[in-house]
Amino acid sequence: MDKIKVIHDTVGHTLTVWFDDPSKESVSEETTEEVVLMKDVEGGVIGFELLHYHPSQGDTGLAVETVVWSES
Repeated sequence: MDKIKVIHDTVGHTLTVWFDDPSKESVSEETTEEVVLMKDVEGGVIGFELLHYHPSQGDTGLAVETVVWSES
């Protein structure tokens, strides 16, 4: 099963999600929506960072929903 890594930086106000090993990052690119895409040497997206992330008031954690899809 593939794993993702989710990092919430409460000081820098960012939410970072990695789909692959962060050490594979070759380049990062900021979009107009204040999202940074981290890419590998082949240009594939291996993660993203949401800038200015502030969870809803009263939230004490980060909820993650997992959807498993299979081609059958």
